[in-house]
Amino acid sequence: MIQNTRIQNLNDHERRADGAYVLYWMQESQRARGNAALEMAIRGANKYGLPVVVCFGLMDGYPEANERHYAFMLDGLADCAAEFQARGIAFVLRRGMPGDVALELSHKAAAVICDRSYIPAQREWRTALAEAATCPVVQVETEVVVPVDVASDKSEYAARTIRPRIHRVWDEYLVPLDETEPEMPADGLPLESDFDLSDPAALLSTLDLDRSVKPVKRFRGGRVAALEMLNRFVDDVLDGYAKGRNEPSSAQTSFLSPYLHFGHISPVEMALAARDSGIGATEDRGSFIEELVVRRELAMNYANFAIGFETYDALPDWARKTLSEHAGDEREYVYDRAALEACGTHDAHWNDAMREMVHTGFMHNYMRMYWAKKILEWSATPEDAFNTTLALNNKYFLDGRDPNSYANVAWCFGLHDRAWTERQVFGKIRYMNANGLNRKFDMEAYTAFVDSVVKAEQA
Repeated sequence: MIQNTRIQNLNDHERRADGAYVLYWMQESQRARGNAALEMAIRGANKYGLPVVVCFGLMDGYPEANERHYAFMLDGLADCAAEFQARGIAFVLRRGMPGDVALELSHKAAAVICDRSYIPAQREWRTALAEAATCPVVQVETEVVVPVDVASDKSEYAARTIRPRIHRVWDEYLVPLDETEPEMPADGLPLESDFDLSDPAALLSTLDLDRSVKPVKRFRGGRVAALEMLNRFVDDVLDGYAKGRNEPSSAQTSFLSPYLHFGHISPVEMALAARDSGIGATEDRGSFIEELVVRRELAMNYANFAIGFETYDALPDWARKTLSEHAGDEREYVYDRAALEACGTHDAHWNDAMREMVHTGFMHNYMRMYWAKKILEWSATPEDAFNTTLALNNKYFLDGRDPNSYANVAWCFGLHDRAWTERQVFGKIRYMNANGLNRKFDMEAYTAFVDSVVKAEQA
């Protein structure tokens, strides 16, 4: 089922009668299954007796992306290529700005389907395509359970305000996607790709991009790996998740955020797998779905409605006010970005978290909060702290540079939170310290865990 509320016409053009195919411009949802935008393209193509073409624009030097991000993404595109071929769908991978690649291929398309993004630059690409294309351009929202505009028509204050809005309607959207197979194979279309995905590593070496951050061994990108990770989580981790998910040394997490970032797996698919598994207690399944749906889609709401959501100025007024009032407070420690990247602070727990991030592209969620809070404490100004946190987040994390990531960083500076007891440097921003970690968790076990994953990366 593709709910009408997921679908938006981006222009008013009629279907091109002489179109040779229906085009799906794949960008946000880099997967060949569980993809409502692709499904809509297939259904439209079958209706008009046309083949389906999927295009992807692979640009050099995407902003803030580096070799680590590209390697993970190319693994996913290789999975897509294999699945598209098996389904009789043409996959065209071309070098260039994604919107330009889609526009070029739209000239012979009966219609263009695209997925929805909440990132400003990508929104602009879709608007530009819709204005320049001479066929219909239809956008399908694929990366949330409840469409953003259905959940709310304004920027929500916190999880507690958006939660009832999502709960009220999510039964309508938490349903499997019925998939259709293409009836007209695309084998004979005279369309060429610029790249060969049979060897993603070789393709990676041909791109002009930032190579300062290397790919990781810990995670392989793509839908195949995402499904393996989801199955592992449901079968082996979900039972006890509600109580165990905050323990940094445990693997009681899904590890699926990088796959969500690149659209290698659908959030609807993940939520249904957990909800319908019957594994664990109700609170275990509920806790996971809360994080996946309510918390993540609160971030989508933030990106959709907050102007300049990726900047310090988008923080709540009360947060900027209290941080400004304490900007001149004396800091016991001040570290520049180079010292932080070198994992060279006085705080062993923070250094461990940073090592996990630098070497593997991931960090346990509880440690992410602690990590960002300490950068606020150790920076000369709150603005410097925000900019440093976001820069490191986007540079090293596989799941950086998306709405969920931006909102998580901003939360550490007061977004979607409330005022707490006032203290030095933090003002009324929520505070965290090493004593709290030691009291709640086995931090020696966390050090050992980080040692093991870093060693594996260096082997």
